[in-house]
Amino acid sequence: MDKFTRLTATACPLDIANLNTDQIIPARFLTTTTKQGLGKNLFNDWRYGKDGRELPDFVLNKPENRGASVLVGGNNFGCGSSREHAPWALLDFGIRAVVSTAIADIFRSNSLKNGLLPVIVDAKTHRWLLDNPGAEVRVDLESTSLEANGKRVKFPIDRFSRYCLMNGIDQLGFLLDQSAAIARYEQAHS
Repeated sequence: MDKFTRLTATACPLDIANLNTDQIIPARFLTTTTKQGLGKNLFNDWRYGKDGRELPDFVLNKPENRGASVLVGGNNFGCGSSREHAPWALLDFGIRAVVSTAIADIFRSNSLKNGLLPVIVDAKTHRWLLDNPGAEVRVDLESTSLEANGKRVKFPIDRFSRYCLMNGIDQLGFLLDQSAAIARYEQAHS
């Protein structure tokens, strides 16, 4: 995983409540077991017409949102099935953080394990971000804060996930980093 410490970017709003993982990446694109290439089908049913061409009115197809790395989703973002492909698709597209007032538990867990930062903010901050497309935001994992419009709000994240994101490792990477300590413990307790 890429390390995540701080990110300054423009916020791209996608104000759809209860956006589920099948809308993020439709099931017909889940024939791969790798994380690469899923970004081209992110929000496929909204990004492309029946002829396969991009729909210019969809928020991520607009020139000002190309390369967006912070997505401001509606309430209850990532609900639905537990597919890990949804965070993979967002990351492959270039999204590094998703901001909402509520993020589904399984989606949140899958995101943290893959390097996508779920940021939960209060309703007032969320509404401001949705109402101000292109606003610059600064996400700081070190201080667990999001700054926008001259205001700074804290967001929750557990210590282990924060550690892993800041060091660019997943759970297995964390365990592998502890190999020497594990071996010492095993030897002392065998």
